[in-house]
Amino acid sequence: MNAKRYQEQVLGGKLVEFYQEMDSERQNIAFQQDGAPSHTAKTTLKWLKDHNIKVFPHPPSSPDLNPIEDVWRELKKHVRARAHPPTSLTELIAAVKEAWDQITVEDIDKYINRMDDIVADVLKAKGSHTKY
Repeated sequence: MNAKRYQEQVLGGKLVEFYQEMDSERQNIAFQQDGAPSHTAKTTLKWLKDHNIKVFPHPPSSPDLNPIEDVWRELKKHVRARAHPPTSLTELIAAVKEAWDQITVEDIDKYINRMDDIVADVLKAKGSHTKY
């Protein structure tokens, strides 16, 4: 995904409204994204600044600091493990819903609960590579 598409389709969708709502409820929030080129492009950073969206700093060589990435990996694993892979959009949607139902709250908590260790390792490595 290039920066223009990211700004138009991802950021320009519901982000501004959602960010403002969360900021008014919780104050001093930051938007988290990883170091993907479309996320770090000068035009994307300008877009975020123009829309008053504060970005959570992400060290360039560190692992993805968002536990949702582990959840996406689990979801993909479940979909790929199917005896017959989906061959249409309808089948894919059904497979993803079925896979989602197989992921438990405990699975998600497992990824969230290890964030302290991940962040400590990233800080210790000063933003460089870690075992994660």
